[in-house]
Amino acid sequence: MMIGTDFPKNHLSDDDGAGFLAEVAPYLSAADIAIGNLEGVLIDGGEPAKKCSNPAACYLFRSPTRYADHYKAAGFDVLSLANNHARDFGEEGRSSSMQAIQERGMHHSGREGDYSSFEVNGLKIAFLAYAVTKNSNMMLDYESAFTTIAHNAAHHDIVIVSFHGGAEGTDHMHLPFAEEEYYGEPRGDVVWFARRAVDAGADLVIGHGPHVVRAMERYKDRLIAYSLGNFATYYGISVAGLKGVAPILTATLDGNGQFVEGRIISTVQRRPAGPSIDRTQRALRVMHELSVSDFGEPGIEFQPDGRLLPADRGEVKPHQLVVTPD
Repeated sequence: MMIGTDFPKNHLSDDDGAGFLAEVAPYLSAADIAIGNLEGVLIDGGEPAKKCSNPAACYLFRSPTRYADHYKAAGFDVLSLANNHARDFGEEGRSSSMQAIQERGMHHSGREGDYSSFEVNGLKIAFLAYAVTKNSNMMLDYESAFTTIAHNAAHHDIVIVSFHGGAEGTDHMHLPFAEEEYYGEPRGDVVWFARRAVDAGADLVIGHGPHVVRAMERYKDRLIAYSLGNFATYYGISVAGLKGVAPILTATLDGNGQFVEGRIISTVQRRPAGPSIDRTQRALRVMHELSVSDFGEPGIEFQPDGRLLPADRGEVKPHQLVVTPD
């Protein structure tokens, strides 16, 4: 999500972002926990830490700290700060984002060593966000990540893991079941990471980063969504075609973290409006097709109204991590 930037020029909406999430707010507010990935920085002023060799192909996102009010008003409870734009204005920018989020009573995770622990409906919840970028909880340091997940699982009822990984764009909607790269940058083996995260104790694993939707699966009775696409981006990120299609994914878990049921509420972006409910349900249809194509039996029944139910699944063959030498 990135609902407006004032750097390097003013690209804030006419109503200062107040109504950008209005159409989807009822769905977000209805959840016990609503989670989003915040691309960019919440900071007032400041200079970027990134130096772009080609400014035309490099985007830096800076939203005013007051924009945290919009995420809170829409119903968000937790925001991930583990992505390649969370440090657009250095660690000072990420610190400002963390403070703005905390001041609104929301939770965050993303910087190395930063995890959230909170209670909802009598259950202890842990939220851990990972990325492949500097100074973030490092997704590529697999064994360290799995150790941390296991530690949190021992002290919480529900562990939710978010990751920003995988190659980007419509050419990368299918899972390669291998280590991915994008413009020479390692982006991880997302299937290896997500399944091993579940093995370590994660109860729900949510991916983002490819800027398009990807498949879902139910693994060991836990739900994994490999990418939820572009949901709410006012400027600077393409929303053409399938890059503007995203779900609001709801997942109901029991007290042990097992997936009970869910729903895909399909949305679409048509600028300058914010995310709108997509009556054609394209996100549902595309994610269903990808899930069957990539997994055969994803362990999820996709119903026409968007409901997701557990389905029979054969034995899942172990997926081995393959590291290609330099």
